[in-house]
Amino acid sequence: MFIWLSVVGGFLLILRTRFPYWLDDCVYILRSLLLAIRLIKYKRSKPFYGVLDGFLAAVRRHPDKTFLHFEGECFSYGEVDRRSNRLARVLKQEARLREGDAVALFLGNEPNLVWTWLGLAKLGCPVALLNFNIRSKSLLHCFSCCGAKVLVTSAELQEAVEEVLPALRERGVNVYFLSKTFELQGVNFLADKISKASDQPMPKDLRANVTVRSTAIYIYTSGTTGLPKAAIITHERMWAASFLQSLCGVTRNDVFYINLPLYHSSGFLIGLGGCIERGISVVLKRKFSASQFWDDCREHNVTVMQYIGETMRYLCNTPKKDNEKDHKVRIALGNGVRADVWSEFLKRFGDIKVKELYAATEGNIGFINYSSKVGAVGRMNFFHRLIFPYLLIKFDIEKEEPIRNAQGLCVEAATGETGLLVGKVTQRSPFVGYAGNEQQTEKKRLRDVLKKGDLYFNTGDLLRFDKDNFVYFQDRVGDTFRWKGENVATSEVADVLTLAPCILEANVYGVKVNGNEGRAGMAAITLKEGEDFDCADTYRQAVNYLPVYACPRFIRIQPSLEMTGTFKLKKVKLVEEGFNPALISDPLYYFNAAKKTFAPMTMEVYSAITRGLIKL
Repeated sequence: MFIWLSVVGGFLLILRTRFPYWLDDCVYILRSLLLAIRLIKYKRSKPFYGVLDGFLAAVRRHPDKTFLHFEGECFSYGEVDRRSNRLARVLKQEARLREGDAVALFLGNEPNLVWTWLGLAKLGCPVALLNFNIRSKSLLHCFSCCGAKVLVTSAELQEAVEEVLPALRERGVNVYFLSKTFELQGVNFLADKISKASDQPMPKDLRANVTVRSTAIYIYTSGTTGLPKAAIITHERMWAASFLQSLCGVTRNDVFYINLPLYHSSGFLIGLGGCIERGISVVLKRKFSASQFWDDCREHNVTVMQYIGETMRYLCNTPKKDNEKDHKVRIALGNGVRADVWSEFLKRFGDIKVKELYAATEGNIGFINYSSKVGAVGRMNFFHRLIFPYLLIKFDIEKEEPIRNAQGLCVEAATGETGLLVGKVTQRSPFVGYAGNEQQTEKKRLRDVLKKGDLYFNTGDLLRFDKDNFVYFQDRVGDTFRWKGENVATSEVADVLTLAPCILEANVYGVKVNGNEGRAGMAAITLKEGEDFDCADTYRQAVNYLPVYACPRFIRIQPSLEMTGTFKLKKVKLVEEGFNPALISDPLYYFNAAKKTFAPMTMEVYSAITRGLIKL
């Protein structure tokens, strides 16, 4: 017996030495198999068993368990269920909603959004999650492209709604505030009616025709061009995203902290959806606060936190305290953290398993760094590649297109080489596309990749695979960059800037700023003949019509904008030169929020920005 144990122990030691991640791979593959079996079971059940049914099952298991902690209040699973029933009844009666009718939610990070979504799901209505930062043209666009005729909002967003109300009325849209009556004509107020409505369960036949392929929600994502696009999230996709918590080791005893926006796939699908799948408690915040973060975690015994790269960096930038490791957080789940910030986070706050993710809201391929190797966004294994076929292909940065061989097929990138990630479109890994935007949907399709007639999803991201099967994010392709955890579409920013009376043309791109995640927006502009640059007016134009994260941080005035031979704006050289006045003879300005203007860039200002003394 002793000899047998010694042999087994020796074999495991050799295995661990030669293949240090084999156990991690085995655990991940086993979890994936079990979840795949569950999803197949849900898809085959009659009627279809969706995330809503998972929530109702949790209500039956533990109706008194706290589902939501929010600003000093606690809402149990049973209480949230009853509130969603009342809201469903009122919206069905007042808005005359039927199964399949899309409803737009323009709400902040608050419990209202959770039970409103659940109530609408009980009616079989897909929900469009509108970014509460957008205004004017962008808000109207996002609302219209999902085909909704009903908008549900809150009193906190009254000004934004008032601005577009005439246009909404012209389109026959009904607006409902989840609040008591206040002075605003042409809208409906529901608070009193909701309080008087029955909280008994809603009949299941109201959603009898919902299937695995039905649209569950619309989540808006910035693309390579134009305004935000409504990514179609099916019920199958919702389940797949909600399983990520389980894949990362979250258990039914954990407490999950959500401070990311619920209009994002990270906050809603992975965060809220995953918590429903696990049946656990959620600590919900209106917005991220570095100063309150660890106090919240200690108060609510948080064990799993969610992050984006920026929030992790903000936590590392807080003043050091003696009790920094006095918490119960064991898993951090998110994306976009730099390796140096990751290492500093672990050093400061203890042995927390960071599970870095890579995925796109509308995409058909994603990765999980289930081994928690610092700097990697995921890990490859044979099972994952078998279920979701993908590859890296060589990409021409200057031409912004894949490199093809003499046969017109793409060329696979070698191990260690940066390439464009593409995911094969199959029945198991479909690409549904964007609501009401076939042109942009088609742009994300890449054909004739490995053989004539095949079809892949183009992620638009450059990644690298190393010899140990870890995945590393390198950069974004085209006209989208990421700032403050948000995607910024350059053409949308350019459209807004050229509305300023003094600006003729604008070429928008992202530049690296020392100490910051992602890229800050910068615009190279030309002025109309006879016009001077109006700093204050351009500032007002940007902040009035763009979310704060999309406002360009730097302006560069050029005599003309350089074009390629195919009349595309050249950006590579501009990106390389950045905003350093020592390298640029053109006039430069920076976004000065304190003075509400674009102020001249000097070497002193440049130095202060790069040293973090001036915040962007």
